[in-house]
Amino acid sequence: MKKRIEGFSRFSKQEKIEWITATYFKDPEKGKELLSTYQNTDPLIQKRHDEFIENSLTNFYFPLGVAPNFLINGKNYTLPMTIEESSVVAAACKSAKFWGDRGGFKTRVIGTEKIGQVHFLFAGETDKIIRFFSKHKEALLRSIAALTENMERRGGGISGLELRDKTDILPNYFQLHVRFQTADAMGANFINSCLEHLAASLKDLAAKQTNFSKEEQDIEVVMSILSNYVPNCLVEAKVSCPVEDLGEHDGVSAELFAQKFIQALRIADGEPYRAVTHNKGIMNGVDALVIATGNDFRAVEAGVHAYAARSGQYRSLSKARVKEGVFEFWLTLPLALGTVGGLTKLHPMVGWSLELLEHPNASELMEITAVAGLAQNFAALRSLVTSGIQKGHMKMHLLNILNQYEATPKQKVKAVAYFKEQTVSASAVQDFIQQNPD
Repeated sequence: MKKRIEGFSRFSKQEKIEWITATYFKDPEKGKELLSTYQNTDPLIQKRHDEFIENSLTNFYFPLGVAPNFLINGKNYTLPMTIEESSVVAAACKSAKFWGDRGGFKTRVIGTEKIGQVHFLFAGETDKIIRFFSKHKEALLRSIAALTENMERRGGGISGLELRDKTDILPNYFQLHVRFQTADAMGANFINSCLEHLAASLKDLAAKQTNFSKEEQDIEVVMSILSNYVPNCLVEAKVSCPVEDLGEHDGVSAELFAQKFIQALRIADGEPYRAVTHNKGIMNGVDALVIATGNDFRAVEAGVHAYAARSGQYRSLSKARVKEGVFEFWLTLPLALGTVGGLTKLHPMVGWSLELLEHPNASELMEITAVAGLAQNFAALRSLVTSGIQKGHMKMHLLNILNQYEATPKQKVKAVAYFKEQTVSASAVQDFIQQNPD
């Protein structure tokens, strides 16, 4: 059994590396060499990376690809995408070209409201806390005026404050439910700071209430935290064209393609097992762009999937129909994104990605990101209802398989040519390499 380590966070970076590699690796020198390989050669950049998290040892790189020719609201974009899945960027490019020839993507931001909550316990009658809140609501808002002043100058701030009775969940449980606008920031730190100050003001005001009993005066704040469920921070992305303009897809006529496409969406909307994978495909595009622009993909994922289950059943995020001979395909996503704060000024590649997108504001980034999800979804469904998902996916995965079997450069060239007309699988690639020695 390996010994526990005390005070590890106080070690120097080199001391951490020495202990880790000596304790866990059969070949400590090889372990250290790999860590060294992925260090940034610029010491200032590496220092900044090391300061992002605790106990940093090196960097873990993902590919950054680009998908050009996205026509969004009449403007051409090239999208940065950070992802390791081989087929995602290629699929995005194909969808961009397909819909660019048919009028492009149309988007609109429906709302930008974000939510934070102070969760607290009040050991008294519900009517009493309601009257208290009504009397002191403005005082609560004034208590955080210094925090909201700068955000208000940028067009944000608090857009609503209400008391919610949650005693059906837990005895004595209430919430301060706060609605925020955070302009071009994602706003997590701003929201949490406001909530903690509200909580302190709530306790202070309650403690001074002479008509409260001692037990009622002692409000217990359980926690103060933003919510990543943002059902009123919504963006819609849409494509449409006459059905006949869809063209033929792998031998499937435009009319049949539209029919099969809509059937697939109805299945995803009614069958949770399918809906989860369907929505994962949307998030392939969304996450790749969210990561490239330095936003919190875990928060986005949590909020999106909660939104997909808002009816009580997990459903498809995208919809399609044919109306008066026009094929329409769209999705609505809750996306709390920012273009200032966080990593936007700290990570050099985040800055690069935002410059590639011509420095969008938060609403524009919401629109671009929703388009990335819709494009990815269209590409996946097009494959599924025609040739099948594996045909294109495995061809994109071919180089990964060749690298896995340590194919030589000559074998790779031969294999790429051979598998243009053959089904790609791990066993087929292995057989090809064995039959075609370098």
